[in-house]
Amino acid sequence: MADGDNENLPLRDHNIIPINIEDEMRGAYIDYSMSVIISRALPDVRDGLKPVHRRVLYGMLDLGVLHNKAYKKSARIVGEVLGKYHPHGDSSVYDTMVRMAQEWSLRYPLVDGQGNFGSVDGDSPAAMRYTEARLKRIAEEMLADINKDTVDYQPNFDDSLKEPTVLPAKIPNLLVNGTSGIAVGMATNMPPHNLTEVINGTIAYIENKDITIEELMQHISAPDFPTGATIYGYNGVKSAFETGRGRIVMRAKAVFETTNTGREQIIVTEIPYQVNKASMIEKTAALINDKKIEGISDIRDESDRDGMRIVYDLKKDSIPNIVLNNLYKYTQLQSSFGVNNVALVKGRPHTLNLKEIIGYFVDHRHEVIVRRTQYELNEAEKRAHILQGYLIALDNLDEVISLIRQSRDPEIAKTGLMEKFGLSEIQAKAILEMRLQRLTGLEREKIQKEYEEIMELIEHLKAILADEGMRMDIIKEELGEIKERYGDERRSNIEYSAEDFSAEDMIPDEEMVITISHEGYIKRTPSVEFKTQGRGGRGSKGAGSKTDDFTEHLFIASNHNYLLIFTEFGKVFWKKVWEIPEGTKAAKGRAIQNLINIESEDSIRAVINVKTLGDEDYVNNNFIIMCTQNGVIKKTSLKAYSRPRQNGINAITIREGDKLLDISLTNGDNHIIIAKKSGKAVHFHESDVRPMGRTAAGVKGVTLEGADDCVVGMVCVNREEANLLVVSENGYGKRSSIEDYRITKRGGKGVKTLNITDKTGKLVAIKEVVDSDDLMIINKSGITIRMAISGLRVMGRATQGVRLIKLGEGDSISSVEKIENIEGDEEAESEENPENASDSNETSDNNEN
Repeated sequence: MADGDNENLPLRDHNIIPINIEDEMRGAYIDYSMSVIISRALPDVRDGLKPVHRRVLYGMLDLGVLHNKAYKKSARIVGEVLGKYHPHGDSSVYDTMVRMAQEWSLRYPLVDGQGNFGSVDGDSPAAMRYTEARLKRIAEEMLADINKDTVDYQPNFDDSLKEPTVLPAKIPNLLVNGTSGIAVGMATNMPPHNLTEVINGTIAYIENKDITIEELMQHISAPDFPTGATIYGYNGVKSAFETGRGRIVMRAKAVFETTNTGREQIIVTEIPYQVNKASMIEKTAALINDKKIEGISDIRDESDRDGMRIVYDLKKDSIPNIVLNNLYKYTQLQSSFGVNNVALVKGRPHTLNLKEIIGYFVDHRHEVIVRRTQYELNEAEKRAHILQGYLIALDNLDEVISLIRQSRDPEIAKTGLMEKFGLSEIQAKAILEMRLQRLTGLEREKIQKEYEEIMELIEHLKAILADEGMRMDIIKEELGEIKERYGDERRSNIEYSAEDFSAEDMIPDEEMVITISHEGYIKRTPSVEFKTQGRGGRGSKGAGSKTDDFTEHLFIASNHNYLLIFTEFGKVFWKKVWEIPEGTKAAKGRAIQNLINIESEDSIRAVINVKTLGDEDYVNNNFIIMCTQNGVIKKTSLKAYSRPRQNGINAITIREGDKLLDISLTNGDNHIIIAKKSGKAVHFHESDVRPMGRTAAGVKGVTLEGADDCVVGMVCVNREEANLLVVSENGYGKRSSIEDYRITKRGGKGVKTLNITDKTGKLVAIKEVVDSDDLMIINKSGITIRMAISGLRVMGRATQGVRLIKLGEGDSISSVEKIENIEGDEEAESEENPENASDSNETSDNNEN
């Protein structure tokens, strides 16, 4: 550029300061991020609200739309908030107000909406010109005492008005309703909790400031979501409470139902928090079409005003439990909530644990109580001062009236009153403004009474200000009132998954009666329910099962016991007793197949109750004895089954053409009897069978005779008074003393246990029984009869026995089950057997083979 060109350049403005653009960008971005953090995205730890929420509630209070007043148009409310406090888009204000009115978004909604405020399916709310709103009563508790100088105010955006920096908040709103927000460089995501639990925890904190988080968790068990559902697993909850961060897994609440046509259905009644129902159903349908989820024939949304109901129709061969697990795995029926407890503490973002959140709320309420008390004290003292002036004037009434009448104007009268009676300017002015009717005797008494009451109030307020204990008692009392008024039951229940064994400590180790029906329906019932009902004769059964079903196993177990479930294919599954669905005495229960992932062709053979799998001494000195249909017997230490797996493990290797028949838990010192279809039984001591590995196939327990022969049952004798009961296919049976069966080595052919003839038919069952047991016999024709063992007398070993049941032509016995009675056992079917005496001719045959 030529030198002369400089003359044409504008003069440099000396107010412009050159700076580095990197420094300017850094500084401007930090300012912007702090503005977003403090003024937009993060809640205040004291009232749990972001500025926009606080402004909406305060604006609605300004407008007078209280819970007991008429609704006002949402557009009017939004305009009020925009014009006075929130200089941003109207959609931000309306969206905020809408969310505070949605029952599926907030655990305790703060706005009472009238009109279309959206749906859990993600439908948009109607435009603000159509909807109306007002405050909920619980929101007014957030604003209570705001006019008593309880909180600081700041200028609004144009300095024309003042707005509160925080609300007095009688409710611990941050915990109760939670919040979520994305700031710059940080975010917050806090779950809602149950109001009753939170208040109980807060009161416990006030009573003991040194309380641990673990102790607080005894009051606040877990988050409580507005949509209900199930919190699956407890480790995430524990982590969130202790550190402020954690991952909480939520599962939809689902039940299994069977239609009138016998079709199985999965019914979902509650879904995880923040899941869009319509979108979830749409994505599930796509997964079904893509064959990623199998076993579902149809999916429908049958939700109505009475509640949510999503129906999954299952295909005929589907196992509901497996289908449901796949739905949890691949769809939003199971989702997680990432807890990140970030909130503003004195204007700075902090990650807070449960105790810190409660602590800051209590500090805030304490400050509110102090400021409110100080305000009320100031007001009371002002009033007492005026009343004092009234009383002085009334004591000198004639002089006061004379002075006022002689004064030229009010100012001279005021000065005269102040000088003559020693009154303050405020008192003198109040006397001049007093109405004449206050001069009557009755009014004087009222003034005197009011003065005395106000002096008592002043003493009380001063006592509050001087005693922190009194202030804390006030906080507790007010929280108690809030709990009484708004507290409710939990909506989200907690399921302690198989991995969370530590959570078992929270489940009481109560005695339960486990009931398993012949068809495989299982339930647990508190033993109290049985023991309060005596065995009053033999009537209809208590369980509401199918007409051809009956209770096959019934035993007492503790909630913390294990159930080992063995299948015909030789697999074993574990279930803790508390994981079995609870039902009343009359309930049908849940199919075992729906509780474990069993193959469709497999079936349940036995359920063994085990006290513990954690006690080394117990698992090393107890054994599982198994017997197959082909006479193979196997003994394995319980220790081999002490590491539960969700999908089960192999309990025994079953050879081709064989199947698992009977399983027993023994202590290593039992006698074993194995009976064959041909009518013989072998009796040997358990020590004859050495312990083997879990996957071993076993050793020969009895020798079969002929291709048609097979084992019909095994008993492990563990009751001194026990007898051996045998039943043949044509309805004959008997009870014999176990001592009649000489002890031999395992693997032999055995001795005669029933005199098999064409009349009796082959042996079908063998049971170890005592007098208190019952016998259930099922015919191939479907007829079921229950009889008391005490009605059968003990006979010789090699006899034909007596007729237990009269069979129709071509009919035979299908199966025989023993039912051990406990106190208050379910009432048996009324079927006294008339045949016990009619055919009791014993035909002796003492030849032993």
